[in-house]
Amino acid sequence: MTPADLAFFVLAAVLLASALGVVFTRNPVHAVLLLVLTFFNAAGVFILLGAEFLAMLLIIVYVGAVMVLFLFVVMMLRVDPAKMRAQGRAALPLGLLVAGVLMAEMAAVALSFAALPGAASPAFALPEGVTDARALGRVLYTDFVYPFQVAGLILLIAMVGAIALTQRARPDIKRQSVADQTARRPGDAMEIVKVTPRTGA
Repeated sequence: MTPADLAFFVLAAVLLASALGVVFTRNPVHAVLLLVLTFFNAAGVFILLGAEFLAMLLIIVYVGAVMVLFLFVVMMLRVDPAKMRAQGRAALPLGLLVAGVLMAEMAAVALSFAALPGAASPAFALPEGVTDARALGRVLYTDFVYPFQVAGLILLIAMVGAIALTQRARPDIKRQSVADQTARRPGDAMEIVKVTPRTGA
């Protein structure tokens, strides 16, 4: 057994164990942390397969952004585990049906891809010394640089729109007004009261 084979078996075992932990754990925070561990091990498997770009995508996008967001949302919402378990049991038949449909679709795609002529030919291989991240970056930033920039602009507009739509004015929160603070004069901030001696305020 080579070191690569040993690393694959270790990563695969931890990946399966953490994925089962995500499904069967009762604490939602623990589920998010176990999902982060699952993504890390999946990234290790992708590196062993030579797919460095997918590994970087898992680490940077999913672990670095999506899962951290999930963790903050779960911690802020204070989700009741008992209520979540009750809702999960109620949705179990529908979940099994959806999972069966997805498994059938993936099996159909895998079988049809294997049946294609030349699917396993070296035509899909990269040139010698060129990684998949380098090849993808070369195509993305040369042939498709303008669609890539347009996609980034659309995502930026969507993010600003989501922030604007979810922002609500709350009267119980004091907000800072720079214009009012700049236009404020000493007479507006304090009042001079003449107090007669020995009479109090």
